[in-house]
Amino acid sequence: MELTDIQTVSQKVRNNIQKVMIGKDETIEQLFVSLIASGHVLLEDVPGTGKTLLAKSMAKSLSCSFKRIQFTPDLLPTDVTGINFFSQKNGEFEFRPGPIFSNIVLADEINRATPRTQSSLLESMEERQVTIDGETRELDSPFMVIATQNPVESQGTFPLPEAQLDRFLLKIRLGYPNREEGIEILKRFKQSNPLQVLESVASKEVILQAQSLYSSVYVSEDIMGYVIDIVEKTRTHTNVSVGISPRGSQALFKAIQAYAVINGRDFVLPDDVKRMVKPVLSHRLVLNRMAGVKANQADQVLEEILATVPVPSEEGVAK
Repeated sequence: MELTDIQTVSQKVRNNIQKVMIGKDETIEQLFVSLIASGHVLLEDVPGTGKTLLAKSMAKSLSCSFKRIQFTPDLLPTDVTGINFFSQKNGEFEFRPGPIFSNIVLADEINRATPRTQSSLLESMEERQVTIDGETRELDSPFMVIATQNPVESQGTFPLPEAQLDRFLLKIRLGYPNREEGIEILKRFKQSNPLQVLESVASKEVILQAQSLYSSVYVSEDIMGYVIDIVEKTRTHTNVSVGISPRGSQALFKAIQAYAVINGRDFVLPDDVKRMVKPVLSHRLVLNRMAGVKANQADQVLEEILATVPVPSEEGVAK
């Protein structure tokens, strides 16, 4: 596989998902960016906007194993990771793997589970492994967690801590469809659900090759400096209590490489950075008490920062 082939694979997957999803081109693109960059995604929006449908469409488009976990307050960590149980037939303990042992894992309504259960995902998301009763087991590759949560519902929920949010490469909001898209949704789902007949268009091996190749996308020192300048501005902004960490800057670096390659380039442009700043950094910012009460304040902070940080010239950003 060559770098240029990743764009072809990306387009196939995105076109396939669009057989189900309507009017979410940018969202689907961001989801594929996270897949190529071996990251995880937090889908946040009001109920009924298609978060679960998007996750299932992505999973069905790939020849990968898929499991869905419905997070509830009574869900236990072992319900996610698996458990060692005593088999009376064999007279010994046997391991029964949990749904986390899949390529694509949908953590539906993740903020409904208790912090203890939420934390059971930390090791798997960061280390790609699970430790149970002192024994560490590797997870299959590729591995991607797609979590959903409803921002407007607070009763019976447990907000994700900063350490957990930092494990998600992107935070994506779907938003409401416009009038034309709403009509098309009614027509498409009038008689049947197109998800039921959706077929895979990419193999696991192709995705693994893409994940191993995308990091060779060229990033000039000017672009690297642009990334760091943005990150450093978040650490001094008056509305921010805790700015972006080095892990956050690395996440942005990976995302812009993946974004460039699925758009047919082997080098990163300043516009790639601008496109990925909000989905990569917004959920990593810890705002102060006064700023944090406003809706989408993190996005507004990032817009202010982008407006003040000098943009490098596009000359010299290619090899």
